[in-house]
Amino acid sequence: MTYCIGMRLDRGLVFMADTRTSAGVDNFATSKKMFTWEIPGERAITIMTAGNLATTQSMISLLEERSKAVDDRDPSILKATTMFQVARLVGATLKEVIADSSPNGQSAGEQFSASVIVGGQIADGQPTIFMVYPEGNFIEITADTPFFQIGETKYGKPIIVRAYDADMSFEDAVKLLLVSFDSTVKSNLSVGLPFDLHLYEADSFSTARQLRIEADDPTYAAISSGWGDALKDAFRQLPSYPL
Repeated sequence: MTYCIGMRLDRGLVFMADTRTSAGVDNFATSKKMFTWEIPGERAITIMTAGNLATTQSMISLLEERSKAVDDRDPSILKATTMFQVARLVGATLKEVIADSSPNGQSAGEQFSASVIVGGQIADGQPTIFMVYPEGNFIEITADTPFFQIGETKYGKPIIVRAYDADMSFEDAVKLLLVSFDSTVKSNLSVGLPFDLHLYEADSFSTARQLRIEADDPTYAAISSGWGDALKDAFRQLPSYPL
């Protein structure tokens, strides 16, 4: 399993993904799930993946290979004219990989399933994010749905729903996501550190603001323990139910 979030703010986009992969309770590994492409001054694209690792790695490899092709007829996320077209290409590539992996039909294909968050900005367009499903179709982020999650989503969603604000700073957004991820890590062994973080400033067309948050990161440790203490304090202040 995995946990990835793509969030839109007034000032840009925030992406965070864990790196844990597992094949059982005693077999854990680390694998990158966030990938970026850019053409300075023209476009910046971020993709995060969840699901079957072989499927997602094949999809990323195909996108990389096609982005370097010299033939203009080759579909490439670096040549698409809008983020909508990028999402279509990612969806088509994901569907292609799943179909190639499951020649015996949909029932066999379920074990090769995967989902994708793709976001970014292309010149003359606005920063945006799409969630791509295994069937290749996708939906775009809106003011009513300002963030997408894939993977193990249920534990980390409540805090984001309650605390998200479109005009919050990048710093507060990262704090919010760290609380969300920390709640997920404490509830599910298949999600774990380190976390990959990417902050995209609107109209920068740059993927430079990336970092990896390790288990010994002091700010993460302070947020994790502080959130636990804050929840206990809030619980104590609530009225007891009369019996």
